[in-house]
Amino acid sequence: MPLGVYVLGLSVFALGTSEFMLSGLLQPLARDLNVSIPRAGLLVSAFAIGMVVGAPLLAAATLRLPRRVTLVALLAAFGLGQVAGALAPTYGVLFVSRVVSALACAGFWAVGAAVAMSLVPVDARARAMAILVGGLSIANILGVPAGSLLGQHAGWRSAFWAVALMSAIALAGVIALVPRTDPATGADKPRLRRELRIYADKQVWLNVVTIALNAAAVFAVFSYLGPLLTDVSGLAENRLPTVLALFGLGGLIGTALGGRIADGHLFGTMYGGIAASAVTLGLLAFLARSPVAAIALSLLLGVAAFTAAPALNARMFEVADAAPTLAGATTTSSFNIGNTLGPWLGGLVISAGWGYESVALTGAALAAAAVVTTALASLTSRRRARRRLGVTCPSAAPASWGA
Repeated sequence: MPLGVYVLGLSVFALGTSEFMLSGLLQPLARDLNVSIPRAGLLVSAFAIGMVVGAPLLAAATLRLPRRVTLVALLAAFGLGQVAGALAPTYGVLFVSRVVSALACAGFWAVGAAVAMSLVPVDARARAMAILVGGLSIANILGVPAGSLLGQHAGWRSAFWAVALMSAIALAGVIALVPRTDPATGADKPRLRRELRIYADKQVWLNVVTIALNAAAVFAVFSYLGPLLTDVSGLAENRLPTVLALFGLGGLIGTALGGRIADGHLFGTMYGGIAASAVTLGLLAFLARSPVAAIALSLLLGVAAFTAAPALNARMFEVADAAPTLAGATTTSSFNIGNTLGPWLGGLVISAGWGYESVALTGAALAAAAVVTTALASLTSRRRARRRLGVTCPSAAPASWGA
């Protein structure tokens, strides 16, 4: 695996820490800014909305720019957004800083995924994406719990300063180790109109919906995991970093597992990971009052959710192979549509008075819906393959179909 892919994974670690660390900071942040927990949870959605909008817009705007230059500029903008968040005097300013940071994060994800795909052969795409997604897993193991600890002992703003420092380190790594590329010319020159044609393919849209539903299932719970564990399971607030680290450890295990098997068993990996998430979330809804069960299920949720991630990423690049930059942007937007929808739905059921357990049931329903869309995608893919066989081998088609 080229060294540049690992550097991109390191950069994603910084981005992922910022995106996810609010799960362990909701309570001190809400107290400091005098807002409710559901309103503080909307900061997660604010980041996700910026990712949804920013990924395709920035991918299109930077399509013909040198990719390393684009990555450097976006990382610098992201780091400045973290500084703005650390200095934010009000909830409104913090909200805006999260959206701005998310725009830069989205652009980096879109371009970084395309760079990673360009550095490896086709049969190693899932493994390359596993390294990028692994950056998110390590962010959950180290970054998110560390942010929670900083929030408890040095104030929630210190976590933003720490991410700004990590962004600077990642920036230096990209400058030093990601290969420099010149914009393509001639027939290979990127053309937005040509890349936009991928959106005429219903397989692309099925994958968009599946990714969004899977992400929403996880984030409906993860965004409120801290209050669920303290208010329902009875854990002390100072135990949250440990449980968040377990979730991240599960994510790292799941990413490694999914990356290893997805290149050979794409749909099987998607089915297994998403279905396991649905079962885990359903169990959490009914067993959340047991601290031991809640902790164990948090670990298992990380394994299940991240097992499917490399396959979902690789599937998008498979069905949108002619448009690698927009494929990465579309994947990023899809995940963050789910990251927006999940906390919003979770906040709705909490505000309705149904309790924190209800967010786990909501997540289970969303994951079950993702299993259905995966089945539709698999069926559509098989039908398309049979049609191709009928066109290329017409004499063999009737016997094949009859069998």
